[in-house]
Amino acid sequence: MVRVLFVCLGNICRSPLAEALFKKAVEDRGLTDQIYCDSAATSTYEIGNRPDRRTCANAESHGLKLDHRAKQLRKSDFTDFDYIIGMDDSNFDNIHAMSHRFSGSYPSHEQVFLLRKFDPFVEVSRGIPSLPDPYYEPDEAFEEVYQIAKRSTEKLLDWIIKKHHLQ
Repeated sequence: MVRVLFVCLGNICRSPLAEALFKKAVEDRGLTDQIYCDSAATSTYEIGNRPDRRTCANAESHGLKLDHRAKQLRKSDFTDFDYIIGMDDSNFDNIHAMSHRFSGSYPSHEQVFLLRKFDPFVEVSRGIPSLPDPYYEPDEAFEEVYQIAKRSTEKLLDWIIKKHHLQ
């Protein structure tokens, strides 16, 4: 079983959306017995809360239901998940710092990635941009985040299928 964890600051906007999009893509390809995903936060701000209402509304407008409660990244996540996918540079740095604090070592560069590494609209050689945080933005920002996350999670799934020789 390949295990993927999506991580953002509060686990109420970007990471639960990425989780739901990835899970739907996994289901659509008939791979639920081979790939598992979840999401978490680097902070404790929103622990126990449901995803942001605007994230939910946008997801529902695309036929996607978010059923998640925010939780924080745990020490065990670094051994339980094959891939930990951060939404932005700050999350990426926090994931590394938390790993070091939990275990005294940093995670492998083969385990932790930024989601937009897989965005087909990004030229990775120029650097990997963040998935924008829509929390303080107008409602339209949630649609932009949805579109970026959708295409990035689809390509992440393609990469995992190829890397792990999944059928």
